[in-house]
Amino acid sequence: MSATNSPTSGPGCPDHDHPRATAPDPTDARHPAGPPPRTEQWTEQWNELVTRALLGTDRRPAHARDGTPWGPTVLLDAAAVHAVRRRAGLCPATAGTLPDRAPEDPRPPLPPAAHRRLAQLLADRTGGSPGGRRGTAPDLTELIPQWLAAANRHGYRAPAALLPPLLDAARARTDLRPHALVFAGPRGRWLAGQNPDWRFALRDGAPQAALRGGPGGGADPDAVHALWEEGLFTERIALLSAVRLRDPDAARDLLAGTWSTERAEDRLMFLDTLRAKLSGADEDFLEEALGDRSRNVRATAAELLSTLPDTAFGRRMAARAVSCVGLDRRCGGLSPNPGGPSLVIEAPYECDAAMQRDGVVAVPPTGKGERSWWFGQLVESTPLAIWSAKLGGRTAREVVGLPVADDWAADLHAAWCRAAVRQRDQEWARALLGVPTAPPSDTTGTDSPAERSKLLATLPREERASWAAEFIASHGLSEAFQLLGVCAVPWAAPLGRAVVDALDIAREAGSYPWSFSGVMGLAERCLDPGEADRLEVLTTTEDEREDASPGAGGYWSEAFQRLVSTLRLRAAMEAELEATGP
Repeated sequence: MSATNSPTSGPGCPDHDHPRATAPDPTDARHPAGPPPRTEQWTEQWNELVTRALLGTDRRPAHARDGTPWGPTVLLDAAAVHAVRRRAGLCPATAGTLPDRAPEDPRPPLPPAAHRRLAQLLADRTGGSPGGRRGTAPDLTELIPQWLAAANRHGYRAPAALLPPLLDAARARTDLRPHALVFAGPRGRWLAGQNPDWRFALRDGAPQAALRGGPGGGADPDAVHALWEEGLFTERIALLSAVRLRDPDAARDLLAGTWSTERAEDRLMFLDTLRAKLSGADEDFLEEALGDRSRNVRATAAELLSTLPDTAFGRRMAARAVSCVGLDRRCGGLSPNPGGPSLVIEAPYECDAAMQRDGVVAVPPTGKGERSWWFGQLVESTPLAIWSAKLGGRTAREVVGLPVADDWAADLHAAWCRAAVRQRDQEWARALLGVPTAPPSDTTGTDSPAERSKLLATLPREERASWAAEFIASHGLSEAFQLLGVCAVPWAAPLGRAVVDALDIAREAGSYPWSFSGVMGLAERCLDPGEADRLEVLTTTEDEREDASPGAGGYWSEAFQRLVSTLRLRAAMEAELEATGP
């Protein structure tokens, strides 16, 4: 190749500004002549070509030097010539410094079949959403989290060739990141350092280095304090969270040292890290945070204090709350419960400065009365044990069962629900949940699906599954989705049977399966894979009843086929991860 045609002889290279003998004029693709323009002219001419192409030669006409009008073909010819000349004129990049070698990952490699499965899952992750999905094929994108969790349980390392699509998947889906970053390991973090799109994987890199850079692989105090003082916010929050898990007192002391200089929004995020390993040792710091200028910081400090037993905050809130609740022992006709005692409520008439300092928000949300808003905040922050002493030694179930006068029952019970969830009080959670077979509208505690699911989450996993199974067997699936979301995976056998039976009943009723798509999706991911053979009978298409929705039988058959095929795929994935040979 001659010097005039060398890729290093373009306008971007200062030593090659001389004319090219064969370079065509981009303003007239049919008459190559004249020297090539400099870089600024090239850019201007290219932009002009793009504009004409977008607007069309009719709206943006051009003419050659001889006056001949350009047509679309001439415009495209000119663009092609110009593009080639621009590429030929590029200068080679300056060679950079090679990155350090990727660290070794001592974990064992994936079995070959599991390697192929991961490649399939990652390749399919850009498929359509399951929301309007039809057909019998499993939705592979929904199985990636389970596969990653299982691979991490087995302690495998990620294949080097699949690290890029793995990091891309984690970038697109935040729910994958915890498992994906563990699986990617040190080589994944190294690779993330080479691509700004994957910087999310490096957010805990500096904190982990500080916590492992000391003698014997322990924390380096100087590095920890330097990162805390000078690091980016994401690094500081990651550092504080990591230190909190290792040494709760050290994390609190770290935060206390800079508390007064932090921005309000940062104080809120930092304070939230104290939820991990919260203990009575944090009371003094949280009490100080109650005096913060930020209302949100005060509210968070109050919430954290309300989860701790025997605190000064709890005693203050209890004194306020119990003054609002009385036991009416009258048995006459004027009593809300003529046959026995009942509760009467006298909600606060003002939200004073002391209440606001303790985190009570003075202004209620739209549609909520002030007094009921203040009352609910007092009760939810009161230790639940106080109510037994206040109400004659009654158990939680007996207290919840007391009638409440003047339509205050919903506010009182909702506040008790929030308190039971905060304090993880299983006795009160059971009392507020009530009997699963009772109609939701007749329960003495709550008929809110959201509150019910939060209460259920406080119970042991076996009890959760049993309660949910009885609820579904009695009431069907219309309010079951949130309950199922807090049950452990895979579902216990009684719960799985209850869900499948309810789906079968819905099919026989003639409805469409997409009315239960949320529950069906959970079943695909949460049913025990060993149930696949038993469910095979549901995949057949039955004769439709006259009152059934048109085509519902075929749609249900597809839905159950997809369920069975997904369960079998999950079983195959687990077997592949357990394999030891090729």
